[in-house]
Amino acid sequence: MEHYKYFQNRECEYFPCHKTDDPDNFNCLFCYCPLYHLGDKCGGNFTYTSKGVKSCINCMRPHLKENYDLIKETLVKNQ
Repeated sequence: MEHYKYFQNRECEYFPCHKTDDPDNFNCLFCYCPLYHLGDKCGGNFTYTSKGVKSCINCMRPHLKENYDLIKETLVKNQ
């Protein structure tokens, strides 16, 4: 596994916005997911709101370091 820098915005009143058992290894993306633009191909746990907006609030995939290589592979595969 390659090592990528991860971010934690602990000053944010919502941090961590997702429930996690390991907050020290939690990547805070400031509400941005690098896979969001892939729509249904992102591979994450998402739903669509009643207004048709993709909601990723239940997805932990981009927030955990062990998934970084998988995210990179997904991005390369879907270029």
